[in-house]
Amino acid sequence: MTEPCLTDFPMKNLTISRYDICVADLNPTIGSEIRKIRPVVVISQDAMNQYLDTVVICPLTSKLHPQWRSRLQITLAGRQAEIAVDQIRTISKLRLKQKMRRLSKLDAAQLRRLITDMYGE
Repeated sequence: MTEPCLTDFPMKNLTISRYDICVADLNPTIGSEIRKIRPVVVISQDAMNQYLDTVVICPLTSKLHPQWRSRLQITLAGRQAEIAVDQIRTISKLRLKQKMRRLSKLDAAQLRRLITDMYGE
């Protein structure tokens, strides 16, 4: 039996909540933008997520940079990953392919603090 392709399940009409971790197709990109199909954390407010066809996300990467203050390390699917706050972007919900899980309350609080530290209140 053939496994379904991620593009077979766009999430445009599903409920997306702040701090959901979803798989997203970030291609195409330009320059140093994070690319590929990868997990992302939705950081936009739930009211925005409900009414807009876009979401604001931070991509996750398995390339760790512990010394970078713009990254938050988490464990996802048993592996270390970083939330790349320096790569925040707005994407269409059509790029979202599946939900994986939600950030823990502790990780969500740390992410909010990091975003505030980087971009202001």
